[in-house]
Amino acid sequence: MNFESDTICAIATAMSDAGIGIIRISGSDAISICDKIYLNASHKHDLKLHDSNTIKFGYVCDFSDNILDEVMISVMKAPHTYTKEDVVEINTHGGVLILNNTINLLLKAGCRLAEPGEFTKRAFLNGRIDLTKAEAVMDIISAQNDFALKSSESQLSGSLFNAIKTLRESIIYEMAFIESALDDPENYSLEGYDEKLDGVIDKICSKISELIGSADEGIIRKNGISTVIIGKPNAGKSSLLNILAGEERAIVTDIAGTTRDIIRETIRLDDIILNVIDTAGIRNTDDVIEKIGVDKAKNYAMESELILYIIDSTTDLTSDDLEILELIKNKKTIILLNKSDLDSDYINEDILYNKYNLDKSVPIIRTSMLNNQGIEDLKKSISLLFFNGDVVPKQELYITNTRHKEALKNSFDSLQLVKQSIADGLSEDFYAVDLMNAYTFLGNIIGAEVGDDLVEEIFSKFCMGK
Repeated sequence: MNFESDTICAIATAMSDAGIGIIRISGSDAISICDKIYLNASHKHDLKLHDSNTIKFGYVCDFSDNILDEVMISVMKAPHTYTKEDVVEINTHGGVLILNNTINLLLKAGCRLAEPGEFTKRAFLNGRIDLTKAEAVMDIISAQNDFALKSSESQLSGSLFNAIKTLRESIIYEMAFIESALDDPENYSLEGYDEKLDGVIDKICSKISELIGSADEGIIRKNGISTVIIGKPNAGKSSLLNILAGEERAIVTDIAGTTRDIIRETIRLDDIILNVIDTAGIRNTDDVIEKIGVDKAKNYAMESELILYIIDSTTDLTSDDLEILELIKNKKTIILLNKSDLDSDYINEDILYNKYNLDKSVPIIRTSMLNNQGIEDLKKSISLLFFNGDVVPKQELYITNTRHKEALKNSFDSLQLVKQSIADGLSEDFYAVDLMNAYTFLGNIIGAEVGDDLVEEIFSKFCMGK
């Protein structure tokens, strides 16, 4: 793709009736192309004369100067723009028809339609932002809670880039010293260097370990906890989903087996996000359709990060419950003893922990879906299971991207190989390969060492016009 000759355009706001709609244009011909469909307040084509970083009143017109709409038009000249290219933004009225008509005029005037994320991709390829900042742009748009928003804003401001840059500088310094010492041993001595390098690597690995250690919590805080609600039919699973969602998302009746397929819902409890799946009640059944739902419930439970197991406390456990108890072993689980408002005590904490040998680390909460009882206790239990009870994050920088986590782990492993080479008494030139690998893996995070395929994959996930 030739960025120097291609000028791109896209609608940057939502396609719906609104007060305003914004069309973004970027490229070397952005101003001249827009001038073909723009008239100033005096009905003249003069966009080329506009100063950079100014906004003017005017009109969008067709190629016969017939006016389509009143607009405000912004001119931003390279290199001080989002993409480091000439950028024009046309603020039209927010009707779908006028936005589409304006885009069609721009295409006929010489633009091409931008690909998803192409404006930010150009900002990256033109060196205005690194890859972590580019990814942060999309994370800000898709943020679902305060943590995700603040973390993305921190990353956009350069917190992760600066941390990675510092680590890479430490590694490249040691690589340069080794190369200099091997090339010029008279002026650079390697005596005692092994011990010094070992200490330097320990410090680098300590920082990398800290970043890796933040990833599990960071990714969960940002993306949410994969949660499955399981239990026998009529235990109260769908009622729990409706309470958490704040609306009637699932059908609730006294008839067992109402839920046969899965229901997905993203739920926010304060600043905790649950990606909830309500499943069919688990029981032995001859109904072919219900059996498919039961099998799905078991599969989703095995793949989830959190299981909410609802037990009807007014009845004794059955073989179906015993199967569920076996299913939840070694999984993060919270048990809800439902219908506790009925004062029946067929099942209680002591019976589950002692008679059925439930692991005592599994929280048990008494609930009533009828009275919304136990929901606050559920929030606290989730916070304890995943965040050690800290609803507010404890540190400034979290890794919230799986790609970043994997690159950090690969870099850490490469540095451990250097330490092993030192321990084995190998010569310094053996260190260089693994040091370079560690340096390269860290470079993958910020985009300094990244292939075209990965760039395409990352930016393909962006929305149009960004």
